[in-house]
Amino acid sequence: MPAPTSYLEFLKRTLIVVAVAVIPVLIWYLFGVVLIAFGAIILAMLLRLVAQPLMRWLGLPEWAALIVSGLIILGIIAGTGYLFGSRITSEFQDVMQRTSSETAALEKSMRGTALGNYILQHLTSGNFSLADVLPGVIKVSTTFFEAVVIMLISGAYLAAQPHLYRRGLIWLFPPSRHVRAAEIFDGIGEALWLWLIGQLVEMILIGALTTFSVWIIGVPSPLAIGLIAGIGEFIPYLGPILAAVPAVLVAITKSPETALWTILAYLVIHQIEGQIVAPLIQRHMVAIPPAVMLLGIVAITYLFGAIAIVFAAPIVVTLFAAVNLLYVRDTLGEKTTLTRKLG
Repeated sequence: MPAPTSYLEFLKRTLIVVAVAVIPVLIWYLFGVVLIAFGAIILAMLLRLVAQPLMRWLGLPEWAALIVSGLIILGIIAGTGYLFGSRITSEFQDVMQRTSSETAALEKSMRGTALGNYILQHLTSGNFSLADVLPGVIKVSTTFFEAVVIMLISGAYLAAQPHLYRRGLIWLFPPSRHVRAAEIFDGIGEALWLWLIGQLVEMILIGALTTFSVWIIGVPSPLAIGLIAGIGEFIPYLGPILAAVPAVLVAITKSPETALWTILAYLVIHQIEGQIVAPLIQRHMVAIPPAVMLLGIVAITYLFGAIAIVFAAPIVVTLFAAVNLLYVRDTLGEKTTLTRKLG
């Protein structure tokens, strides 16, 4: 007759198998929570990024540096809103109005051709309206605001006590695996940290270059267009393309020549980014192969909907780091670029 310990061991292994099988299902149904968690992590990293120089150079204690960091971030947002708020608001309204009218005109033009009608008929069974796309994108709901509030509060807690939550994750593993689990979590966290710094640098540079370029060209609402371009950089590869659409639509309301100059400016800016800025940043940050990042973003967006595109990039970074640390290094014994960057 088998000993009771064998039953316990069998039960434990069965529960582990069931848990592993259930995790993907839970992620599928609770992906909204996953997005909020990634948003909270990014916010916590941003708070600590600003707090670090305060602790290092001014000697502030951690709690005081985090409070000052939060106040600095809020101050930058509030100051920008105070200095440029009315202008940016009016420019955004102008961008929305011009984009909406131009998309309606484009749809009308497409309906006047056989090819255009064919395309429109095969987009959502002919019920597609280009003029409805932008308003649909900017609509927000009560659930969205609730998610943002939860993300902000969670991010503040994570920034205040990161070691508490790190230790909690490590305790999910057997004691013999605690050291290795800590290395894995630290490696993934470092990859996210380096990616975030690189993205912030690119967002600021591209936003500034775009604002200056469209202002020189004479495109209406340059501040709003530059802000859209900067925010679009948070989504690698796809974000800049999406951000260029309203700029071109606004430019074409002025003249076709302005639209052509705008397209040329965007091409030059992103050539500078791809050939000069990105390689310089990736020397010190985490470099992920472009095809891996692009296909990862597309796959996550396809699986979980358009809202997932916001944090698809950090999710891809996390998965890429986990595969490198858990499989490529531990299982295959290879020394990867990622592991060399993380030391």
